[in-house]
Amino acid sequence: MKENKLTGQTFWEDYWEGKPGQKSKKKTSLAVRELLKTFDRFLPATKGLTILEVGGAYGEYLLYLTRRFDYKAYSLDYSHIGNEQTLETFSKAGLPVEVFERDLFSDNSDLPQFDIVYSLGFIEHFDEPEKVVAKHLDLLKPGGILLLGVPNYAGIYQPVLKRLAPSIAQTHNMQIMNIENWKIFEEKYSLQPVFKGYIGGFEPLNMKKIEIRTPSNRVIYFFTRVLMVMFSFRMGFLRKFNSKFWSGYLIGIYRKTES
Repeated sequence: MKENKLTGQTFWEDYWEGKPGQKSKKKTSLAVRELLKTFDRFLPATKGLTILEVGGAYGEYLLYLTRRFDYKAYSLDYSHIGNEQTLETFSKAGLPVEVFERDLFSDNSDLPQFDIVYSLGFIEHFDEPEKVVAKHLDLLKPGGILLLGVPNYAGIYQPVLKRLAPSIAQTHNMQIMNIENWKIFEEKYSLQPVFKGYIGGFEPLNMKKIEIRTPSNRVIYFFTRVLMVMFSFRMGFLRKFNSKFWSGYLIGIYRKTES
């Protein structure tokens, strides 16, 4: 199966090399807290289940799930730098993790199938996400849980990003940020929805990117930072209101059919 990536291995090595020693997101981001609440609500609370994160660097979400549910943790990523960060994340926590340094589209027939397979911010980097979902399902046991998460750079964010950071459209599949388009692979693979929807409400952080630093763009960027403060501390209650036009994230949790 040939994949059509919007990013490559060099992109991700550079990305993770520039992000050493990150602080815990769940302590600083209300949007991440909403994501963790979704995990807590809909993932099985069964100790000892095996869980694989696809594109798993640098392991913070995987660590959360391992601690929260006492899962057995596995990660698959082709970034050596990112994998080293995952190993460091778990080492500092004193917990085990097995890391597979390989491409999702390589021959993974030697790997076992897992009880839960998930990715966050992964499938939107491909032209044909349904093929990526198929590779997730290859690694998932029948009856297992598939979880997919994608940031929403469409809706009201798209015109701002088009002006401030046009490369976003080059490295992200904007069509997959409309959850209605997920029906293509839901129906193709007979996935049984457990939960699907937009979460996190309005997220100014999705616009906190600037590549073209004109004076007018700097002003727009400044106001995105102001909005970040407002929606993190003073107006956080508005995050409970969700829509494809302004919510910062979308997520789908499915059960793989038994047959």
